Amino acid sequence: MTDNQNSRPVEILLVEDSYSDANLTIKSLGKTSIANNLHWVEDGETAIEYLRHQGEYTKATRPDLILLDLNLPGLDGREVLAEIKADPDLKRIPVVVLTTSADEQDVLKSYDLNANCYITKPVDIHQFLQIVHLINDFWLAAVKLPPK
Repeated sequence: MTDNQNSRPVEILLVEDSYSDANLTIKSLGKTSIANNLHWVEDGETAIEYLRHQGEYTKATRPDLILLDLNLPGLDGREVLAEIKADPDLKRIPVVVLTTSADEQDVLKSYDLNANCYITKPVDIHQFLQIVHLINDFWLAAVKLPPK
């Protein structure tokens, strides 16, 4: 377990437009042994407002980790990723692309935009839950996250 998890819950921003995928992720991460606060937004514009403490998010907690879907309404995940990684105040926040797309161009574009990893969501619910547990085991338990 890293120092981040010893002193406070890990702050996670989930950017996901699918209610069912978001619900599964929230429930799965809620059952882990690593204390975390998961904040869910449903589109790219709201994610940027959250990260920049704009609008209703002036008191939002800076996330330690971002789980980002690519296929979002409006500002899509690729554009969100580009904005995050171009912003000196946000670029060190690890971004895990968690999406249904297995398209090679999406994978390449995400890494070109400095995504920290790319995971294709499985269709099977049990495999999806296993992926969320693997995210927990790696990103919340094993990785030393950047300090705020």
